[in-house]
Amino acid sequence: MSLHGIGLILLAVLTGTASVVLATALARWWDRRSGRARPRLPQGLESSLKPMVLLFRDQALVDATPPARALLDRFSAPEGDWARLLQWIGPRFPDAINALGGIDRSGRFESLGQTGAGSAALRLVVEQIDPGLLRITITDPQAEYAGIVVDSMSQQAMEEELDLLRRSLDQTPMLVWRQDAEERVTWANAAYLRRAEGQSDEPIGWPLPRLLDAPRPVPGSGTRTRRASLNQNGAVSWYDCHSHQTGEQTMMFALPADAAVRAERSLREFVQTLTKTFADLPIGLAIFDRQRQLQLFNPALIDLTNLPTGFLTARPTLFDLLDKLRELRMVPEPKDFRSWRQQMSNLESAAATGHHVEEWSLPGGQTYRVTGRPHPDGAVAFLFEDITSEMSLTRKFRAEMALGNSILDNIGEAVVVFGPGGRVAMANGVYRDLWPGAPDDLGGALACWQSRAEGGPGLDALGARLGGAEGTLRDSGLIVGPGGRLLGWTVTRLPAGRQMVRFRLPDPATQADPAGQRPLAATAAR
Repeated sequence: MSLHGIGLILLAVLTGTASVVLATALARWWDRRSGRARPRLPQGLESSLKPMVLLFRDQALVDATPPARALLDRFSAPEGDWARLLQWIGPRFPDAINALGGIDRSGRFESLGQTGAGSAALRLVVEQIDPGLLRITITDPQAEYAGIVVDSMSQQAMEEELDLLRRSLDQTPMLVWRQDAEERVTWANAAYLRRAEGQSDEPIGWPLPRLLDAPRPVPGSGTRTRRASLNQNGAVSWYDCHSHQTGEQTMMFALPADAAVRAERSLREFVQTLTKTFADLPIGLAIFDRQRQLQLFNPALIDLTNLPTGFLTARPTLFDLLDKLRELRMVPEPKDFRSWRQQMSNLESAAATGHHVEEWSLPGGQTYRVTGRPHPDGAVAFLFEDITSEMSLTRKFRAEMALGNSILDNIGEAVVVFGPGGRVAMANGVYRDLWPGAPDDLGGALACWQSRAEGGPGLDALGARLGGAEGTLRDSGLIVGPGGRLLGWTVTRLPAGRQMVRFRLPDPATQADPAGQRPLAATAAR
């Protein structure tokens, strides 16, 4: 080859090399200008991968790598680092606890983790270097020898937590779903899917159907809870719905509320029944809560107190209602306002602590019985009852009783009435004067008569007659009473098993025997 040929070959080589160098320089300049950088190797490949290794001597931590110390710091155990390690190893390597107890015989133990999935499965290696000195190594088998940099502990925790959350949402009885701004369902849990499948005979697809209509607020709940119904094959189910906004999506939680709906319906029906019952009562009823505001009243309260309906529907306090009654002259006339307020305060406190009854004699001649009763949760109820007729009847009865007693005291005969049990039901003043200190029972009275009267057939016949002895009994007779006076007695049967005994002095004209042969004293002695 000539010198000219060799020069041409060298020129071609140099030209090609210069072209490659120039192209590479231009490419790097363009990457830097356009903001693109050459991919860098992972940090784990640029430096050595730090393993998770712990050294224990007699269960005391001697040394540990930074990842291992970070693992121990995640747990708290007062017994020390060994207890912290066992707290983490126990649920993940079930057979490791027993193996650690026999490490002195085996010298080495290796186990693959039972929890986690995929790359979250871990391997535990325990080696006895010297007596009492253990080296514990925790590694990721899939990351070993592959240059993969991953925090296996964090990945395992995330996978375990993700699995727990999925299982919890699928097993919960409440409906959970996510919807976008157009209220399209973009995700749902298993309970929602089961409900959706039960609503249609055909397989469901995406987007999922909306099961619940726009929820409405729960009346009187005071919360943001909204209630919605779901009709499935004629059966209506109720749910309390809660929403949580996350960006443009909304998470919805529907808790079963069938029991609450049934309880509320029963409560409404019960209140309606009570309201109808209270409306027919002739007794005025007013129930006050623990703040002493009127919560419930019946029409009889308006009829008895003449309180305006508008005033009662405005839920006045107890003292406002009592002040209004005072203005209407429907309370006893007080001596002064201070004593009136004290009296009403005593009424309120007595009703709140126990059963309390008062009788109000009104200026118009009416008489009301006011009863206060405590109710649960500090409430108190007042009952207003018109007892004017009852008081009039009681006064009339007492007047008639006083008249009857006055008549008995002035008939001139000693009269005593024994009840069915032998107790004295009534006795006039003449009887008390004739037999002073006589007991109030039949046996004691007979003993008193026998001790103060002379014995004889007449007294025996009286005792037999009152004692109910068998045989022919006389209803009257004579005895020699206190002071030797001759007394005639008569026993009369009254209704309801009562017996009336009368003692009387015989007429002077009949002091002799009808035959005229012997005095009555001798006859009585017979």
